[in-house]
Amino acid sequence: MTERHDSVLRLIALIFLLFFVSVSGFSQSLGWDGETGVFVTPLAYTASGEGQKLHPVVAYHYLNGGPVVGDFHEFSTTIGIGSRLELGYTHEYHITGGDANLSPLWQNGFEIFNGKVNLLRENCANKAWAPAISVGFIARTGVRNIGNYESAGAGVSPTASGKTDGDIYLVGSKTIPNKLAPIILNAGVRGTNAVLWGIGGNAPGWEARAFGAAAVVLKGPAKSTIVLASEIAQQPHHPLNFPTLNIPTTLTYCLRLIPSNKQRVNLDFGFAQLAGKVGPGVDLKARHQFGTQISYAF
Repeated sequence: MTERHDSVLRLIALIFLLFFVSVSGFSQSLGWDGETGVFVTPLAYTASGEGQKLHPVVAYHYLNGGPVVGDFHEFSTTIGIGSRLELGYTHEYHITGGDANLSPLWQNGFEIFNGKVNLLRENCANKAWAPAISVGFIARTGVRNIGNYESAGAGVSPTASGKTDGDIYLVGSKTIPNKLAPIILNAGVRGTNAVLWGIGGNAPGWEARAFGAAAVVLKGPAKSTIVLASEIAQQPHHPLNFPTLNIPTTLTYCLRLIPSNKQRVNLDFGFAQLAGKVGPGVDLKARHQFGTQISYAF
């Protein structure tokens, strides 16, 4: 009887540990726009630290946009304030691609500001089924890609043109613990006037676009944790001033490595299906693009 009791206690402890690792691992990893997220979509969890009033997280992101779009490097800083609020800033650097006809449509990088407020905690009111619910915003300034630069007129310096775009989103996240592998489910909707998070410039107007993600949390070697995830994110159909181009829904497949349960460093590796043949004779060659991210929580 005692042996069975001990086994039950060990099982409960394991489930709790994996649940804590999965939630805290995601809550201390920054997504593409600098918000707490998966790879390109936000989570309802915030960059909070247990017992900390201020909890800073820094991150570096890299995306190989392909030979036409070029490469992107981002540096992010986000601060968790208490347990329900986060604010952050990201700067994006862009390296131009080598296509003589299309690559000039992407100019310099831009600035990104983000914020998120947790409205409802996970399992609130003692309801085990209740997800965490949050609202957030992402604001981008100086975006000079595709239609944004073209609309500025011929002969205008790329550093002088640029527009502002952004997202306002509502998102819910739920971690489902179990003895084998906890599962994380995430879904939301965003109002946006940005195509591919600003990489595709502005959209003609604001649209409601859905997004979601699913992840499974696995025990890795040497007390590490491995999170396998996939995301889906609808995009505005057309970039500004290019009504004949059709931007597809984004899909990602990613892996998050959490080296230890101290949750200081998280490493992400993934592939994103962005945009290939978007119109007659227009191939952006960005359908299977590699990206990586590293986040460090203080």
